[in-house]
Amino acid sequence: MAPVPVDPQGLTGPTPGAARGPRWRVTSHGLYVPANTPTGVPEQRIIEQSARLPPGGAATGWAACRLHGANFLDGLGADGLAEVPVPLAIGPTGNIRDDARVTISRERLTPDEVTRVVGIPVTRAERAVFDAVRLARTDRDAVAVLDTCVAAGITSIERVSTYVDRHPGWKRIARARFACLHARERAKSLAETALRLIAELDAGLPRLHVNCPVHDRSGRLLGLADLLDEEAGLVIEFDGADHRSRRQHTRDTRRDEDMRGVELEVTRVTGTDLRDTGLVVGRLQRARSRARFLPPGQRRWEARPVPDCAEAELRRAEVLAEVNAEMRAAQPWTQRPG
Repeated sequence: MAPVPVDPQGLTGPTPGAARGPRWRVTSHGLYVPANTPTGVPEQRIIEQSARLPPGGAATGWAACRLHGANFLDGLGADGLAEVPVPLAIGPTGNIRDDARVTISRERLTPDEVTRVVGIPVTRAERAVFDAVRLARTDRDAVAVLDTCVAAGITSIERVSTYVDRHPGWKRIARARFACLHARERAKSLAETALRLIAELDAGLPRLHVNCPVHDRSGRLLGLADLLDEEAGLVIEFDGADHRSRRQHTRDTRRDEDMRGVELEVTRVTGTDLRDTGLVVGRLQRARSRARFLPPGQRRWEARPVPDCAEAELRRAEVLAEVNAEMRAAQPWTQRPG
């Protein structure tokens, strides 16, 4: 639902008296939506705050990434409850009222970096991701943001890296470089990325394959390893909320048996475990010490990593973009109050 200003006639917005009553909610200075408009929808927050943009401005960061298709970026903090402000890029000459609902960037913003999604001005994908990783709470959160955007097909690591290289000296550029250095394709979740970074940066494991198909010697697919240490023969699985059902647990058990049957070591980590880095590091290092470290010729299994195909995925995403735009256009948060 798009915010509207006061209308003395009450035709396109609330009258001054109605705006002060319980049937309307203020979204920013001088703009209102009906009080029953949902508040927990990220897109609603984005459209409400983007309504205050000056000409040439655009929503950016997580908000623009979300509208481009990175749905895991929901505008919530690490606790999954606190709302992160909507980032708005207004350029060095823009002037709007600042408050806790928005984060204002007055850095350079050129017209070619702005586009529209369902009528909302947003920065283009590379600028949106560039801003999102720089605004991330930590370096590792920045990696997770970039992983998510690449997995969603809205950009590629190569494109974002090129953009970063072209903007030396910008605020928090070191965080953006860190994200590009450690980001990977095919990540399935923010938590999976967090686990991979603990494994590689804290536990000292080598570069891991992400969501890698593993086959036995006959060519039968044993499963996709969330993370695979090919040198050691170690499979690391992340158990999110979707692994709690009896059916999924049964599938996980059978797959683990298949993996162990070809002499792969398997270990699992939960979301709760991720709160204790030391616990996870110890578990991973112990699991690696149990692994067989067999040379390729003696293995009863074969890793078949999927080649990086960011540009192909990007072209596929572009083909789907029009369909997705039509679907989003039908959502209630794109409508103005009657």
